[in-house]
Amino acid sequence: MQTEVKDAPKYAIIASVQLPNVSDIEFEASLTELRELAKTLGYKVIHTFAQKRAGFDTTAYLGVGKLEEIRMYVEHESEAGEFGPIEAVLVDHEISPSQARNLELAVGCEVMDRTMVILEIFHRNARSRAAKAQVEIARLGYMAPRLREAAKLAGPQGRQRSGVGGRGAGESHTELDRRKIRDRIAELQQEIVAMEAERRTQRARRQERQGLASVALVGYTNAGKSTMMRALTGSEVLVANKLFATLDTTVRTLYPESVPRVLVSDTVGFIKNLPHGLVASFKSTLDEALDASLLLHVIDASDPGFERQLEVTDTVLKEINADEVPRIRVFNKIDHVGDTEAQAACEASLKERYPGCVVMSAKRPEEVARLRQTIIDFFQKDLDEEEFFLPWTNQQLRGDIFAGCQVLEERADHEGAHFRVRADAATLKSLRERINPELKQPEPDPW
Repeated sequence: MQTEVKDAPKYAIIASVQLPNVSDIEFEASLTELRELAKTLGYKVIHTFAQKRAGFDTTAYLGVGKLEEIRMYVEHESEAGEFGPIEAVLVDHEISPSQARNLELAVGCEVMDRTMVILEIFHRNARSRAAKAQVEIARLGYMAPRLREAAKLAGPQGRQRSGVGGRGAGESHTELDRRKIRDRIAELQQEIVAMEAERRTQRARRQERQGLASVALVGYTNAGKSTMMRALTGSEVLVANKLFATLDTTVRTLYPESVPRVLVSDTVGFIKNLPHGLVASFKSTLDEALDASLLLHVIDASDPGFERQLEVTDTVLKEINADEVPRIRVFNKIDHVGDTEAQAACEASLKERYPGCVVMSAKRPEEVARLRQTIIDFFQKDLDEEEFFLPWTNQQLRGDIFAGCQVLEERADHEGAHFRVRADAATLKSLRERINPELKQPEPDPW
């Protein structure tokens, strides 16, 4: 029998500065989030070093005393500690290239700031061509200023003049690298623009052809959006207890199918202090939220810090101009909130504070069914009502009527069938023209 071979654990420590304007609750929530990010990246965090300061040390982020404390801890664990060598110090802020370099020299191991951790997770989890291109742009943007720091460390060798090998006179190796990065970013941006145009065309054709309504699941990473997606659509999508398990937008049909037919899309999760470069580069990943008729803002009701997470999502949606799309707040994971009595009290409190919200668990079929009906009700409120007469000689359109409309009444006589239906205006217009071809407007003469 074969024995499963697991990768050896990678150990890391966290270092963070608590500024005066950050409460203890906010500070601890951010550290907890970084531990989850580290877990997603494959690190086991074994210790956290925190320091209260009026501001970050401009040289190495932390003060001299705290740097020495970390260095001694790293040396001890590497030589005779309980866990083994520490491979990385994770910093709970974005720090400058010089701060990262000096911190690395002071403590004796690799330093990854919060932005670098998130970028690495995105790099590993991206699957589609669009997501990979967006991640590469963000990583290149992050690397560019760090090349300048590398040039300083290289000294005169980084400023060699040469007119061969593609470099102009006076252009250093570092300048050449920066130019390559700029060219590559421009190339990737052109690819993304082309992919976005292609996706918009596909969505427009799909909606014109089928009269589809669209719902986008948005919310904090690990709030349970993918579980909700699977429950609403009956599809197999990745469900993992990791931050950023979903990076690529997944689109499925609401199941059982409804009238109108509804598309549901799962989107990348939001996170506190998501680097602006990532917000910009992932705008196209969030285009489903912009194009949606309705947003389901999924929130983890069992997380003590859900209010902060809710605020982060609202902020990011505003940044991508999706804040005006109609939205339903869905508080998920209520089954993780204590016993039945505690769940009932939590639900009552949430509904009082957030009128119109839905409180549920995506793992309870009856509650998923209620959410599904809420979605259908949203789209059916704007449907138009109309009557059609279908002669017995034209019954081939009967299936189209039932597929695209909500049939309120059907009655038959010796000439044919009469239908009273509800549907969106585009579907009704299409049926009207197919049942009575003489009503169809002729295409305008281009000449």
